[in-house]
Amino acid sequence: VAGGNGLGNRIDQLNWPTDVILDEKKKSLIICDQGNRRVVRWALQNPNDDKEILIENISCQGLMMNENGDLFVCDRENHAVKRWRKGEKGGKGTIVAGGNGCGNQLNQLNGPTYIFVDREETIYVSDFWNNRVMKWYKGASEGIIVAGGQGEGNSLNQLSSPMGLVVNEVGDIYVADSDNHRIMCWPLGSKEGRIVVGGNGEGKGSNQLDGPIGLSFDVENNLYVADQWNRRIQRFGIDRN
Repeated sequence: VAGGNGLGNRIDQLNWPTDVILDEKKKSLIICDQGNRRVVRWALQNPNDDKEILIENISCQGLMMNENGDLFVCDRENHAVKRWRKGEKGGKGTIVAGGNGCGNQLNQLNGPTYIFVDREETIYVSDFWNNRVMKWYKGASEGIIVAGGQGEGNSLNQLSSPMGLVVNEVGDIYVADSDNHRIMCWPLGSKEGRIVVGGNGEGKGSNQLDGPIGLSFDVENNLYVADQWNRRIQRFGIDRN
C-alpha cells in the first residue's frame, strides 16, 4: 500500500518509515518518512499515481490526526510537537509542546517519539531520553509528568525509552516501555503503573517482548504490539478474570 520500490527519496519511495496513520476522509495513508525527513500522503485507491509530500525538512518520528483533520507531528530534532491545521501544507507548523530546547524541565522535551491527542487537543508525548510521558493541555506553556519521570529504571514508577502511546477515554495511559520490554498502564492520576504484557525479560516467548515500539487496541480491546526486535506483531486478548 506504500513503498516497496527500494530505499530512496523519490516520491514513490520511502526511507525508514516510523509511523503511519489512516486518513479515513481522504482514503489515504499519512506516513512519517523519517529517513527522508518528510511527511507524505499515499492514496489507498490509487497509490501508484496519487501521492504527495505534506511536510519537508522535519525529523519526524510519530504523528496523529485529530477528528478535525489537524495533523500533529513529533519533531525529534527540535524536541517539540508541532501542529498543522487541516489543509495546511508545508511551513514550519505551530509548536504545541516543547520547543524550548533539549532538557528535562516541564517546558522541555528530550527526543520525543510518539504522541496521542485527545478530543480536547490535550497532547500526550513519550519523552524518550527523559524516560517519561508528558501531558500538555491545549495552549499550555509547560507540561505535566503523567508517567515515569523518576529516572531510567524498571520499577513500577519508572520507564526506560518510552515509545508508542494510547490513552483511553478515562485518561488511562498505555505506553510501550521499550527498553524494559513491557507495555505499561498508568491509570489516571496514579504515581506508578502496572505491567499489562511483557515484563518477563527480553525474549521470544509468547509472554515476552523485545523492544516494543508501538501498540493499538481493537474494538474488543485486544492489544496489538509491534514487537520490534522480534520482528513480529503480537496480539494479547483480555483476561476476563
